[in-house]
Amino acid sequence: MAGEDRKLANGAKHIDFQTDPSRYRHWKLAVAGDVATLTMDVDENGGLFEGYQLKLNSYDLGVDIELADAVQRLRFEHPQVKSVLMRSGKNRVFCAGANIRMLAGSTHAHKVNFCKFTNETRNGLEDSSENSGQKFICVVNGTAAGGGYELALAADHIIMADDGSAAVALPEVPLLAVLPGTGGLTRVVDKRKVRRDHADFFCTIEEGIKGKRAVQWRLVDEIVPNSKLEARVNERAKEFAASSKRAGQGEGIVLAPLTRTIDGDSIRYEFVSVDLDRAARTATISIKASDATPPADAAAMQAQGASFWPLQVARELDDAILHLRINELEVAMLVFKSHGDGASVLAYDAFLDVHKDHWLVNEVRHYWKRVLKRIDVTSRTLVTLVEPGSCFAGTLAELVFAADRSYMLIGSRQGDNRAPPAIVLSAMNFGPYPMSHGLTRLESRFQADPGDVERAAAKKGEALDAEAAEELGLVTFALDDIDWDDEVRVFFEERSSFSPDSLTGMEANLRFVGPETMESKIFSRLTAWQNWIFQRPNAVGEVGALQRYGTGERAQFDMTRV
Repeated sequence: MAGEDRKLANGAKHIDFQTDPSRYRHWKLAVAGDVATLTMDVDENGGLFEGYQLKLNSYDLGVDIELADAVQRLRFEHPQVKSVLMRSGKNRVFCAGANIRMLAGSTHAHKVNFCKFTNETRNGLEDSSENSGQKFICVVNGTAAGGGYELALAADHIIMADDGSAAVALPEVPLLAVLPGTGGLTRVVDKRKVRRDHADFFCTIEEGIKGKRAVQWRLVDEIVPNSKLEARVNERAKEFAASSKRAGQGEGIVLAPLTRTIDGDSIRYEFVSVDLDRAARTATISIKASDATPPADAAAMQAQGASFWPLQVARELDDAILHLRINELEVAMLVFKSHGDGASVLAYDAFLDVHKDHWLVNEVRHYWKRVLKRIDVTSRTLVTLVEPGSCFAGTLAELVFAADRSYMLIGSRQGDNRAPPAIVLSAMNFGPYPMSHGLTRLESRFQADPGDVERAAAKKGEALDAEAAEELGLVTFALDDIDWDDEVRVFFEERSSFSPDSLTGMEANLRFVGPETMESKIFSRLTAWQNWIFQRPNAVGEVGALQRYGTGERAQFDMTRV
């Protein structure tokens, strides 16, 4: 199953983010022509942990791992699909939201990482709509409460049954003393443009809103009697498919399982490796360039399928980041390294640029964008070391610009016959991979003088040594061989000694400068507040709302407003 517990070599367990439709326990994926249907039919006894049942289509991380996989497969494996129906396999209930018993029994870290992943999954629905032309229609046949309504909010269009009982609700504040954890507040007012006073009322009642008021307040798009519901759903699916910009042709590609070995303190894929130093609380992520040349044309790329180097590396890096996030909670720092021929990376970048209008290249580019965004919002210190033999060029150079600190060696190291390191910029550094707030990493980096971006762009294709990279502002420090070991060691030791709480807050604040978007609000403002509220006794204390929910006893609150 998705999220299955598996043993590591050291005896610990980890949550696995790899799955496929043959292993789904909670979702059914059906494709008919240009319309796909995702049916949520949660197995009550299929939770990740013991101590709760997933009743009323409530969900835990395992349910969302399957959803994320299904959305990814729709983009890559089904280029003909232009509209996606999300519906429930249960009678008179769409989804009751995140399972409350699971939340009450989870560690704080698990709750926060669970919310972060579900946020990313819902953002992925919207990204698919905007950039892949797969439009999502949510059919609410009963109660859509909390995270269930937040899932509906991620769709392009919400159809609700008009039967006197179907309703939408965000009852977290009155029931649980927490906030909607996956963007509900933000999407209600920013996406659906619900009036603030209406939203205030809606978010402070338990029973939700149904019928004409739900439409009038913009909480749903339309209500339909049960006798006409199926006809309307089919009509809307055809309308959205007809208006889609998706131009996928031919067969999709199969996202075959990744080859991965987890052995003690290492994780090995074909092009990505992770080495853990638990004493130093670091994970070193190394990425290898391809030894093969890019395919001759788009048809040859499609024939390569999931082994096409940019796609395979993105999948491996994505899986590694998710694994580290939730299974290696004491790792304080992710250290990025690379090795191989930078010219190979640039050749693949050139291929992605020339063929950007091809549906599969479009998907690969947007997948890299999402992987880099996932790195941006990972609560670990990000460090990139640019050393001899590295290939931080084009797409991989984004890992230099994503880092909180980057160090680049001047020249070579004594006894090392590899070429001195260089950074090479490509077209991929100037638009295709925006951060959550809409700026590229270079635009975000050079807020003081946008002309610095232009100066960097003028150097595209040039091999920039450490001193040139430092002069352009592309790295934090350029160090010679004499200072390298000591400077890097002192930084690692110092960073690992700081409070992880203060570092998480500091890094998240500093990474996202400039404007805000709906997505960045969800990850910065909402996630920060939810992180704080999940630790407050009013929510998680012995007499708090999460602990007392369902017991018949009222929660006891410290009524101090702070």
